[in-house]
Amino acid sequence: MATVPWLVDVLRSAGVQVVVEGDWLNRMRPGSFDPIGVLWHHTASTSSATNPHPALNICINGRSDLAGPLCQALVDYHGVFHVISAGRCNHAGVSRGSGPIPAGDGNTLMIGWEIDYNGVDQEMTAAQYDASIAATAAVLTRLGRDAGHARGHRETSTTGKIDPSFIDLNVMRADVAAKMAGGTAWSSIVDNSTTGRFTASANWGVSSYSGQRYGADYRYADPVAASDPAWYRFNVPAAGNYRVDAWWPANAGYNSATPYIVATSTGNRTVTVDQRATGGQWRTLGTFALPAGDANRVAVSRWSSASGLVIADAVRLTRV
Repeated sequence: MATVPWLVDVLRSAGVQVVVEGDWLNRMRPGSFDPIGVLWHHTASTSSATNPHPALNICINGRSDLAGPLCQALVDYHGVFHVISAGRCNHAGVSRGSGPIPAGDGNTLMIGWEIDYNGVDQEMTAAQYDASIAATAAVLTRLGRDAGHARGHRETSTTGKIDPSFIDLNVMRADVAAKMAGGTAWSSIVDNSTTGRFTASANWGVSSYSGQRYGADYRYADPVAASDPAWYRFNVPAAGNYRVDAWWPANAGYNSATPYIVATSTGNRTVTVDQRATGGQWRTLGTFALPAGDANRVAVSRWSSASGLVIADAVRLTRV
């Protein structure tokens, strides 16, 4: 039986944040697996910033009526790919055929992403969508297939599945095709040590304690009932949509509800993250409409009700 042992490397090469879940190379269902496409699902579980992957255990171990693993990867609330299996999984059932995907055994034909949101009164987060686009484009490139080989479960299901809800699958495929075309996009990184681009009050200390830091050091401060933000300044070249990524070192003593503020074209937006986990890599905060110009665009605020140090390390903007 074929497997996809290259999956983690391909995802990471595409800039996708990856967590490997146990013995993923040997966790699989018996039977054939020769994928030609990628299938998107939603889990029907309600995820959140503080509970980003409620369906992870089920996707690994299965349910009473369906043995696990249930997908090759679960995509959590923050857009992190939890890689579960390099082989066949019980995610697709029988395919009725859709686009270039023929009718037949969907578990043989497709690699599956379970995107962790409920799909009823909760939509996919921007971070989940952006990461899933990048991952799908990278995997289809590795398989030698075009964007038409990306499908939604509702397109292939023979039993009336509705997933993934709240996205236009034709737009999804267009976004995958654009990503596969390899067009270069403007991107800029501001670290806490970038001259003239980072400002913070004297309340923010400097540390090089964690090896997960970006650059030589990072800033830290106690949480308070006041903003006292550390600001990152960017010279945005043109009005448009930009993905905002943040980097922090993770530690059990850091803050579990750190507010990042993004100054968008329509006002400030706040995204709360858990800085106790998934450090030492870029974490997507979302995609936002930003105006052109040189200005403070992203901040880390100290206004958190959680305990633990608030960390300000690096921020990246990428036009999408």
